[in-house]
Amino acid sequence: MAVRQDIFGAKATLQLRDGSVTIYRLQRLQELGITDIARLPYSIRVLLENLLRHCDGYIVTEDDVKALANWQPKPEGREIAFMPARVLLQDFTGVPCVVDLAAMRSAVAKLGGDPKKVNPLVPVDLVIDHSVQVDYFGTANAFLLNVAKEYERNAERYALLRWAQQAFQNFRVVPPGTGIIHQVNLEYLAKVVQTARDEGRGTGDELVAFPDTLVGTDSHTTMVNGLGVLGWGVGGIEAEAVMLGQPYYMRIPEVVGVRLVGEFPEGVTATDLVLTVTHLLRKKGVVDKFVEFFGPSLKLLSLPDRATVANMAPEYGATCGFFPVDEETLAYLRLTGRPEELVDLVERYCKEQGLFYDESVEPTYSDVLEVDLSQLEPTMAGPRRPHDMVRLKEVKRQFWEVLPTMLPKGVQTPATQGGQTQALYRFETDGGSVATEISGPQSQVASPQVWLSLDSQQFALRHGSVVIASITSCTNTSNPTVMIGAGLLARNAVKKGLQVKPWVKTSLAPGSPVVVDYLESAGLMPYLEALRFHLVGFGCMTCIGNSGPLPEPIANAIKEHGLVTVAVLSGNRNFEARVHPLVRANYLASPMLVVAYALAGRIDIDFETEPVGYTPNGEPVYLRDIWPSMEEIRQTIHKALKAQMFKKRYGKVFKGDERWRKLPVPKGDLFKFDPASTYIKEPPYFADFSLEPPPLQDIRGARVLAVLGDSITTDHISPAGSIPVDSPAGRYLIEHGVEPKDFNTYGSRRGNHEVMMRGTFANVRLRNLLTPDREGGWTVYFGDEGQGAGDGEVMTIYEAAMRYKERGIPLLVIAGKEYGSGSSRDWAAKGPALLGVKAVIAETFERIHRSNLVGMGILPLQFKPGEKPRDFGLDRKGSL
Repeated sequence: MAVRQDIFGAKATLQLRDGSVTIYRLQRLQELGITDIARLPYSIRVLLENLLRHCDGYIVTEDDVKALANWQPKPEGREIAFMPARVLLQDFTGVPCVVDLAAMRSAVAKLGGDPKKVNPLVPVDLVIDHSVQVDYFGTANAFLLNVAKEYERNAERYALLRWAQQAFQNFRVVPPGTGIIHQVNLEYLAKVVQTARDEGRGTGDELVAFPDTLVGTDSHTTMVNGLGVLGWGVGGIEAEAVMLGQPYYMRIPEVVGVRLVGEFPEGVTATDLVLTVTHLLRKKGVVDKFVEFFGPSLKLLSLPDRATVANMAPEYGATCGFFPVDEETLAYLRLTGRPEELVDLVERYCKEQGLFYDESVEPTYSDVLEVDLSQLEPTMAGPRRPHDMVRLKEVKRQFWEVLPTMLPKGVQTPATQGGQTQALYRFETDGGSVATEISGPQSQVASPQVWLSLDSQQFALRHGSVVIASITSCTNTSNPTVMIGAGLLARNAVKKGLQVKPWVKTSLAPGSPVVVDYLESAGLMPYLEALRFHLVGFGCMTCIGNSGPLPEPIANAIKEHGLVTVAVLSGNRNFEARVHPLVRANYLASPMLVVAYALAGRIDIDFETEPVGYTPNGEPVYLRDIWPSMEEIRQTIHKALKAQMFKKRYGKVFKGDERWRKLPVPKGDLFKFDPASTYIKEPPYFADFSLEPPPLQDIRGARVLAVLGDSITTDHISPAGSIPVDSPAGRYLIEHGVEPKDFNTYGSRRGNHEVMMRGTFANVRLRNLLTPDREGGWTVYFGDEGQGAGDGEVMTIYEAAMRYKERGIPLLVIAGKEYGSGSSRDWAAKGPALLGVKAVIAETFERIHRSNLVGMGILPLQFKPGEKPRDFGLDRKGSL
């Protein structure tokens, strides 16, 4: 690798409170007349320092530095080499990365090389947070039972990670039960400014300071942008390249500025802000662009508020959602127990480098969107996409309007009988003894009443019943304002004698144990538990689709009667079948509204005019009666949240519990793949590995495997949730001796390509236009010209792909806008590649997925502007 050179004479010494560090001064470029630093967006300044420090005349050239220093609102499209300081993994995406690295080591060893040369060259942290499920809830021991179940299911996967800990250098693992990856990153791992000796080769023994930057294999890596740390989600393929010392190549981006003005109205939270911003920016179009927040009201956002907004950058389509460093950043570093030496370094370095926010000087942006905080209202998003914003006061009407589009195939939608709207019934008490007749506005869909008995309670389910209410996801659980708010609302509800409806599966899954510490310190945990919001785990859980099974009577009622039930969660994703395969409507909301909807038990409630419940004396209680004031929330946080909580919890972050420490640790430089394992298999990518790449081949005689619509997410392409028994993956597991109760999830099986191939395009809500009358992973097998047997037969996508593969027929996928949106899921590219897909033709692609397709040798092609998939008919062979 080329040695870094100080071509611009930018190397200098920065004096700290204790000692000094070497830096690469951005101001030097201004002194040379190359740029005006104050004109550049702050995120571009971070990128520029990265190029300046790594300038070696080879990977990063003098012209690269000058091109970025001369950044224009409409960049020329030049590609630059970004060298992130570290890589962040979670276990769903991290296990496949480790499997790939282990397979690379095996391939190197077979070729006679030293397998230890396959090793991360930049620091890597893997946080185990995606595997724990909500199997148990509503009880004081739910957390311990869920953790025990997690270890029981995932021992093989965790043994692989224990092997990686000892086999690789620069590789750390944060054990299960510690927290969610992005909250751990925000509260502990991120440094804002890093230091390293001989950090860039050729600097001798100097201690070099530089901005903390990263890429992660989870799309919500952007959450740390709220701390002033530049980073974003990439696919596992790109992350592996960065781990092994390769640059991340990217085009110089446009930067859209979001000017924040005004003040939050009473009752409005950061959740309402992020859902509004997500809607506005998705509508504006910011894919492949940086987004940067600035303006007079920036100082009104707490650091957790900023992290909430930055977290959902993938949902608004941006590469990142960056907040520059300021006094609030320093205060948060102190609050979370970071050493004072680090705070001093961050302040001095950022001020010296022009990275510290200066409200008096507005940078130049590619475009500016203004958001007036004073105009915000309580907001949700749903029922299918995170950018489908709906104001709280309109949720009831909106649900009934979209209900006909969510009904299962074959379920009738009778509008009226005799010109009168079908009556619907609402049950105000757990037993359903008090009924009020209401009418479904707009849609006029009849809602069947399905009477059930659960835990000795009688009640009725119908369309719109909330069956999952989950306080989950780092997006919101990292924010004390909304978490304390939820606890205070629960306290007020309990004091009014309110109870959660018996059909609601409740859960509290914060991203850090510190959340429980300050809720307990504030005396609020007993009230949350009184409403059955018991701690179920420290992990992604419901937000990633690990919501666990619904009680059997409820699940059966939904399936047998085609009910459109609802999940309300404080997460960042609500794509179809992601939260739970049986729950068709999913709404994102603040933790406070999660509690409110659990009390109401239904989504079609107007909180302004309808009570959330009744006191034991029959008096109505409205949401406004139990909603806490912002002043009370602030006072409670001030009393309950202490820096010592963070120091205590993160002081043993890599230690793990007794179960983790007792796991077997495979030894050796090579991982011994077990042929009988259904979790970890050696992938086929390196089976016939050669030092000479095979020649490129044209795609000829291809058949279309699927014709898909708009907003096809990586959840549609490669689901992460439960594995159906009657699916190709389910049948494979049964054939290999795995009982359905032990299936676990697709996400946990990503170390086994056989499962993941069969799970590709297996989302139960996928709609392939080749089979318009079916939902799920179905297609039409077109066969080969002159081969009549089986032609036109409907079968699973996996079965059809294997038939095509036997005949050597390449495959195509056709899609609409936003193909591959959602999680940075490399299996959404690996799976199609193993099925034989050679090209995807879509109207538009999401950034991460497009890169993953290229990495797996699948050609991403776009229709010309104005063209639609329907403009290109398929012949009888399924060819374009």
